[in-house]
Amino acid sequence: MSVVVITGANRGIGLELTKKFLSEGDNVIALCRQSSEELRKTQAQIIEGVDVTDFSSIEKARKQIKEESIDILINNAGVWSSESLELLNERAFEKMKKTFDVNTLGPLRVTSVLLEKMNAGGKIAVITSRMGSIADNTSGGRYSYRFSKAAVNAAFKSLAIDLAPQEISVALLHPGFVQTDMTDHQGDLKASGSAQHLYERIKKLSPQNSGTFWHCKGEVLPW
Repeated sequence: MSVVVITGANRGIGLELTKKFLSEGDNVIALCRQSSEELRKTQAQIIEGVDVTDFSSIEKARKQIKEESIDILINNAGVWSSESLELLNERAFEKMKKTFDVNTLGPLRVTSVLLEKMNAGGKIAVITSRMGSIADNTSGGRYSYRFSKAAVNAAFKSLAIDLAPQEISVALLHPGFVQTDMTDHQGDLKASGSAQHLYERIKKLSPQNSGTFWHCKGEVLPW
């Protein structure tokens, strides 16, 4: 049985990952700003009030984690934004700073606070996006979402290198185009299907493939 910590676990992909790991017999600690009725129906240990932009809330959550050590940390919490060139006004730039704070600095904050509880040989995953791929960008736009995901990819690639001596492996995972609130329930994958694929990628994560940018279905994505 593994101890698994998941951020943004109250809905969407985070909720389905929670259910999946629980179904495999793992102990899940579900971090979220506010729980949901569906999350409360699970057997996860729920810690509310966790804002990935707020160090103090993450520190508070760390103190509430009963287990001595963590085997898997999944940084799933994130926000969507879609700016076009024509709308890059002052308000848009304020929103972009928030997107960067959540999508890029947020996972790094959570990881830095919880790292002391990670087991040697543990695994860290960040749910990123292929929209963070510079080579794959053929349509432009969506400025802050793209750069926040490109930056988190760079950060967690560095983490993979820095944590190698501790045998902690790091995966950068694109969940697919998933039917969630973030996408207005458009997409070609249900959240449960994405969670199944992400689970498989995390199970196959090892020191040998640490730092790789994966599509949830197994394709290696370009930077």
